[in-house]
Amino acid sequence: MGVLTVKLNSMQVLAIACFGVALGIWLKRKLGVLDRLNIPASIAGGMVYAVAALALRDRYLNLEMDMALREILMVSFFTTIGMSASLRLIRVGGLQVLYYFGLATLGALLQNVVGLGGARLLGIDPLLGIISGSVALTGGPATALAFGETFEKLGVTGASTLGLASATFGITAGGILGGAIGGWLIRRYRLRSSSRVARYQPAAAEPAADPSPAAAIEEAGSERSAALASVIALAVAMGIGTLLSAWFSSMGAILPSYIGAMIAAAIIRNLDDHFRFARISPAHVEAIGNIALYIFIVMALLTLRLWELVSLALPMLGLLLAQVALVWVLCVTLSYWVMGRDYEAAVMSAGYCGFMLGTTANAMACMDVLTQKHGPAPRAFLVVPLVGAFLADFTNALLITAAINWVR
Repeated sequence: MGVLTVKLNSMQVLAIACFGVALGIWLKRKLGVLDRLNIPASIAGGMVYAVAALALRDRYLNLEMDMALREILMVSFFTTIGMSASLRLIRVGGLQVLYYFGLATLGALLQNVVGLGGARLLGIDPLLGIISGSVALTGGPATALAFGETFEKLGVTGASTLGLASATFGITAGGILGGAIGGWLIRRYRLRSSSRVARYQPAAAEPAADPSPAAAIEEAGSERSAALASVIALAVAMGIGTLLSAWFSSMGAILPSYIGAMIAAAIIRNLDDHFRFARISPAHVEAIGNIALYIFIVMALLTLRLWELVSLALPMLGLLLAQVALVWVLCVTLSYWVMGRDYEAAVMSAGYCGFMLGTTANAMACMDVLTQKHGPAPRAFLVVPLVGAFLADFTNALLITAAINWVR
């Protein structure tokens, strides 16, 4: 019997991804170990799909999926991050942003040092060490694809595929380890959220609302208007962002596709803070971002080519495991120490693992699962996306270029 190939359109993929989120929530309820390790529900559900695809591929069933919505969801999520980048909040972040940016830059540099050193030790092409370093890990799949052609021109056959496979490994490791590292730090040092009481203040402490039907209808209408205003602002930012990203590309900059939308969203947010023309609702923006994040992660895991990891040579797996060990050490030492040795620092260490091994979406998911369990960490949710999704990409591209030129 031949292998069955099934093609799924974008709507069917969306349905499967949403079910994957629900599956992850169910798994976390049934398997206590997932909750103890702080594995995000979207990671748990998505990994079931990835393993199933690996088991069925070329034996019984191959899937061809239209992933047009994945890019939209990814850009939507990071646009909400940009929409949250109020200058007033950034001033609150202050030195914390600079410290975390320094940690990210140091981490990317050390990843390339470990990669180059390991490659020379194993007697393989040093360029493979760079690919398995900050290209695939700090940079993620987008950077691996962006630099793949450059490495192939330098003689690394299949560099794009190898970079994507390494990024796949990193996303999986970062998603699994990030929450576990943060949870371990919280338990070890008995940390608590300083914002916990404020977040869970009983509603009875507030003045009673007008119970009349007219007031309820008016409140519902106000909520719809605020949500609509936020959706419109996000959509406009995404549209402007495509123009900015095209301009960056024309200037020769190699950056993820969502950078333009993030910048546009940040500009719109800060203009709205001053002029109040859109009246953007931070609560609605956060809700939209969380929904996009969960579905995007499952979609990303749906397309993980785990069979490429199976075919990786043992030296490459060794290099990647060394990178995981490096990031783990940085998370439980420098990241936690430099960022303040408190609850927020533990959450930021989880985020550090997420984006230094995978993507900022991983980092946000790892932090989200911790804050849902242990209480809010507003400083972490300000600092991590600013650095992981924006600042670190610039320095990483420079570090990769410098490493390539040094090797050649």
